[in-house]
Amino acid sequence: MSKMLRFLVLFSWFTVLPDAQVFSGEPARPIRALLVVGGCCHDYAKQIGFITRGISRRADIRWTVAHDPDKTDRHKNPIYDRPDWSRDFDVIVHDECSSYVSDHDVIETILRPHKSGLPAVVLHCGMHSYRTEGWDRKVATPWMQFTGLISTGHGPQKPIAVKFLDRSHPITRDLGDWTTVDEELYNNASGKLEPTAHALASGTQVYAVFPVKNGKEDRSAPGREVTDRAIVAWTNTYNGKTRVFSTTLGHNNATVEDPRYLDLVTRGLLWSLGKLDAGHLKAAE
Repeated sequence: MSKMLRFLVLFSWFTVLPDAQVFSGEPARPIRALLVVGGCCHDYAKQIGFITRGISRRADIRWTVAHDPDKTDRHKNPIYDRPDWSRDFDVIVHDECSSYVSDHDVIETILRPHKSGLPAVVLHCGMHSYRTEGWDRKVATPWMQFTGLISTGHGPQKPIAVKFLDRSHPITRDLGDWTTVDEELYNNASGKLEPTAHALASGTQVYAVFPVKNGKEDRSAPGREVTDRAIVAWTNTYNGKTRVFSTTLGHNNATVEDPRYLDLVTRGLLWSLGKLDAGHLKAAE
């Protein structure tokens, strides 16, 4: 055998071997997810379990939890002190409530890996976090460019009728409309999503507003019915390439542990990774 022929045989052997290993039948490794959670106004201690256990029943996820026990909205999650905070994770779930953490360097540290393509899921108060100049002026701040929605507040806690708008999307294709328990309907301050975002579900909330007398609602007087509507679930393409799934639902424990909510978030997480398929979505238990 000539030297050239021996070289070609060896080259072919070394290039084919990795492909042979891929089809060896070994199970794929779990998805490595980081849940960043904590801050103001929510029962995060319980919701951590609802999210991690609930999603893991639906997909093969290995969770790392970065829980900040500080209960204010002005404290930075300590994980962001690490420049490489996102290393070794396939997806980040942002469930923090850090409205007044507004340092631009901190926000850039959080956004940098996502700018480079790291997928993300943003839940509830994550939408109202990292408020910088412009957040209350219908201008997309750097964080809101990431989430894909400008939101500046919410109404009372009342049930929200969730209606899926794009039933052909992979995330929503097998899901049905439902009505939540008392929840916060986050506003769409500019009246629409950012151009990079795509609406999946809307929420409608109906409630009565009563006149105020001596600084308190006068419920003995006739009330005025108010109907609020807003987008409550959507996708975003950040920095031209990164998939981000977001939902403003998830204030109260009863919603976070609701199978319909967990189905939605699980499908959004897998979609962000490009893995929303039968091979990654577990059959219903």
